[in-house]
Amino acid sequence: MSRTILFDSPYLLGFEHTRALIERAAKAAAEAYPPYNVEDRGEGRLRITLAVAGFSPDQLHVSVEDRQLVVAGRRDEAQKDDDAYLHRGIAGRGFLRSFVLADRVMVEGASLEHGLLHIDLARPEPETAIRRIPIRTTG
Repeated sequence: MSRTILFDSPYLLGFEHTRALIERAAKAAAEAYPPYNVEDRGEGRLRITLAVAGFSPDQLHVSVEDRQLVVAGRRDEAQKDDDAYLHRGIAGRGFLRSFVLADRVMVEGASLEHGLLHIDLARPEPETAIRRIPIRTTG
């Protein structure tokens, strides 16, 4: 089923935001660098781990922008010019990787350990809310 058919259904009213989220997620899925893992750590906790070998904490930036987790890495251009590599197998290019977050997912923190950037997320359980809709009579 194509995106147009799915979101043009008269039964799906007010889902424009969902369409935008799906489009952002599809764009983010096309990115390939740096490689990453997503772990379910139980009790509504998640961890994203990105392989960022060679990046220092001041070269990495983690932010949340409009329900999108954005991780960026910027290398010093001056350092690249000064180094004389005989073989360069470790990617040193900058990157921008993004993840679309559900409304209730919150970023708890980030840490850099042995070339791996860990970003911890929490997904608290929703409170069940039942709201009764009164029925008015007319006439």
